[in-house]
Amino acid sequence: MTGLSHTVGGDATGPEPETAPLHLPHTAAECPKCFTELQHDRDWWQARPMGSKLVGLVISRDDMPSVVQQRDELTRFGVPIEGFRHPAPETLESWEQRLVRLFGTLTRGDVLVVANVHALGRDIDEETRTVAELRRRGVVVKVLSHGGRHLFAPGR
Repeated sequence: MTGLSHTVGGDATGPEPETAPLHLPHTAAECPKCFTELQHDRDWWQARPMGSKLVGLVISRDDMPSVVQQRDELTRFGVPIEGFRHPAPETLESWEQRLVRLFGTLTRGDVLVVANVHALGRDIDEETRTVAELRRRGVVVKVLSHGGRHLFAPGR
């Protein structure tokens, strides 16, 4: 495993992982603590379904952190954002059309990571429905813990 170790106690190689500066990169895909519900053994990510991927999602909306902030948070965790363009071209798609397009890019076993749970809907009901639909399709949803070192389930 590369990236930070989660062993308790520091040594001459650097600070303890839980107290290391948060600006250091943290490769979520290689961190078993970030995906505890999938962790049957320490090699779960290597044993993932063939072709599954780690996908980052950013949303541009007035009630959200800036797209650049979201991208920076995801990048810090080593989460790729495929096709990221900023500023994004204007789209005439509705929220529902965007969700359908998103669902079409994800397959069973993929892990979708967002910086903020509000990226999954415009209100709590929509967020809950989106998370439920993604789970129904076998997609794992993870939310960055702001200020933390690990990813967490959305709690919806």
